[in-house]
Amino acid sequence: MTALREASWASARAAARLIASRLDAESVSVDELDGRVLAADCRALCQLPPFDSSAMDGWAVAGESPWRVVGDVVAGHPWAQQLEPGQTVRIATGAVVPVGADAVLRWEDASLAEGFVAGRVAPGVDIRSAGEECRIGDLVAVAGTVIGPALAGFLAATGHDVVDVIRRPRVAIILLGDELLTRGVPSGGRVRDSLGPQLPGWITRSGARVVRHEQIPDDEESVRLALSRAAADADLVITTGGTADGPRDHVHGAIEALHGMLVVDRVAVRPGHPMLLASLPSERPTPVPLVGLPGNPHSAVVGFATLAIPAIDALLGRSPAPRHTARAGEDLRCPPDRTRLIAGTVVDGVFQLSPYGGSAMLRGLAQSTGFAVVTDQGVPAGAEVEWLPLP
Repeated sequence: MTALREASWASARAAARLIASRLDAESVSVDELDGRVLAADCRALCQLPPFDSSAMDGWAVAGESPWRVVGDVVAGHPWAQQLEPGQTVRIATGAVVPVGADAVLRWEDASLAEGFVAGRVAPGVDIRSAGEECRIGDLVAVAGTVIGPALAGFLAATGHDVVDVIRRPRVAIILLGDELLTRGVPSGGRVRDSLGPQLPGWITRSGARVVRHEQIPDDEESVRLALSRAAADADLVITTGGTADGPRDHVHGAIEALHGMLVVDRVAVRPGHPMLLASLPSERPTPVPLVGLPGNPHSAVVGFATLAIPAIDALLGRSPAPRHTARAGEDLRCPPDRTRLIAGTVVDGVFQLSPYGGSAMLRGLAQSTGFAVVTDQGVPAGAEVEWLPLP
């Protein structure tokens, strides 16, 4: 397979989805489902409500007013007898409606005197019928659904204790650069590493987890060994720096030495041009995807959004996010034959770009929530522009 060189932004993202295969499933308790992705369709194991229940605190009544009070019904303790016409029981919200009851008279609509309740209520009022929300076997959610708190609660309500979800992708981070400091104030020509602290957050927000995080020197043997270690225990490898053609850029050489396959070599995008996509051999049935990010911090985040997020989506069996748009707050321009990702925020539907947008700068990105995606046609102020939110 010939690598895509100077790939378009859209084709690079498509390649990132194709290079990764959906991971296997694991069973997870319903109270740990938030953000997980369903591995298979889920169906209701019981009907909801499971029985006729009261929608309000009040009186379960049979026949016509007035009604003689014959007892109390609380949630979890059904009334064992049948209500006869002219009888009522005090009932709590969620409690089983006794057999023979015609309606629930709300507490505030009733009057109680000398053991009798009086009021007006139409038949069937404030009774939740068994199965009105769902029946046994109804489809609750389809495979690929990202589970939120409400769906987790609904799965529990329909009888599920555990649910099969896609295993979280294991990600290895390899930081390249002899000039990087991990502590203290930079000096002597060295700079603080800003990608090591932020990449785990982007990875976690994207639905994966970091299992390896190391910094290595800029020599080809070190890079080769680090990639080999990472491919042994990760589902996705992410490197930072070393993807260009300089004398200290060794990612290409290490991929070749490991008999890996280069899939995308540079993307026609600004910033982030020298990113790459490859696959590394492993002892598992499928190769391990490698996303090589540029070393400049802003460019690296563009690379993460371009290649890493689609790869993680594919590993999770997650559909691509729907296309979002906003209105350009000012004219947005792009170089010929390129796509430009411009950091900024969307306020009241209008994209506002951030200052300090250079490829080596993080100040503007730190104030941004995503990117405007601008083609070489440009976007005039007030026109629609594609909006790519960050996780």
